[in-house]
Amino acid sequence: MRRQCELLGLPRASYYYQAGSESAENLRLLRLLDEQYTRTPFYGIRRMTVWLNGQGERVNHKRVQRLLRVLGVETIYQKPRLSMPGPGQRIYPYLLRGVPITRVNQVWSTDITYIRLQQGFIYLVAIMDWFSRYVLSWEVSVSLESDFCLSALDYAFAYGQPEIFNSDQGVQFTSQAFTEKLRAQAIRISMDGRGRALDNIFIERLWRSVKYEEVYLHDYADVPAALTGLGRYFAFYNDERPHQSLAYQTPAAVYRQGA
Repeated sequence: MRRQCELLGLPRASYYYQAGSESAENLRLLRLLDEQYTRTPFYGIRRMTVWLNGQGERVNHKRVQRLLRVLGVETIYQKPRLSMPGPGQRIYPYLLRGVPITRVNQVWSTDITYIRLQQGFIYLVAIMDWFSRYVLSWEVSVSLESDFCLSALDYAFAYGQPEIFNSDQGVQFTSQAFTEKLRAQAIRISMDGRGRALDNIFIERLWRSVKYEEVYLHDYADVPAALTGLGRYFAFYNDERPHQSLAYQTPAAVYRQGA
């Protein structure tokens, strides 16, 4: 077990996560919402409700709102706040508008996404270098508590540190524990504008790739299967998958050249 987790680059605790649970009906709705949000991240609560009803699902907007909170997603325009910072937590300005990204470790970014399982779900966090698209670290959790995000940050620091670290305004990233780790390294903190998922466009594209190229194809039975599949995919994404935006080089090749 220890060796398997080392090969995946994960702490052993990740292997023992038990998937989050919902009723069978809610799990079906979550699958539908997850797939539709991946296709149309600009759909808000009302449009998602209309879309689900068009699929024959009898749901109201309050239920859709709750399920979108479970997914941990935001639409790409201003809307009622579904993910809020904790009381007293500082919100930092977005620092990247109009800034040319010209080198590795100039900007790192992070985000969380929902990963479905056959009988439940987990959450996935990843930290990416913007210039190379290299996924520096990733972790999973059954809840949206901040511990797995802190663990991912510690793993990413094994590569070095960025000049700027960008995230959304979720409580995981505005927490004192998270921001203090960044400030202790003199890293400038940047946060997306409220409801502006496109401020973190590179990691949004990563989630589309992860879901269409891995998660939806394999329909993980349980947490160990998800960990194995995600570990395999991120190794492929970093070391084998050429990117058009990188002149058809891999993220690992570009990151190592510039590090």
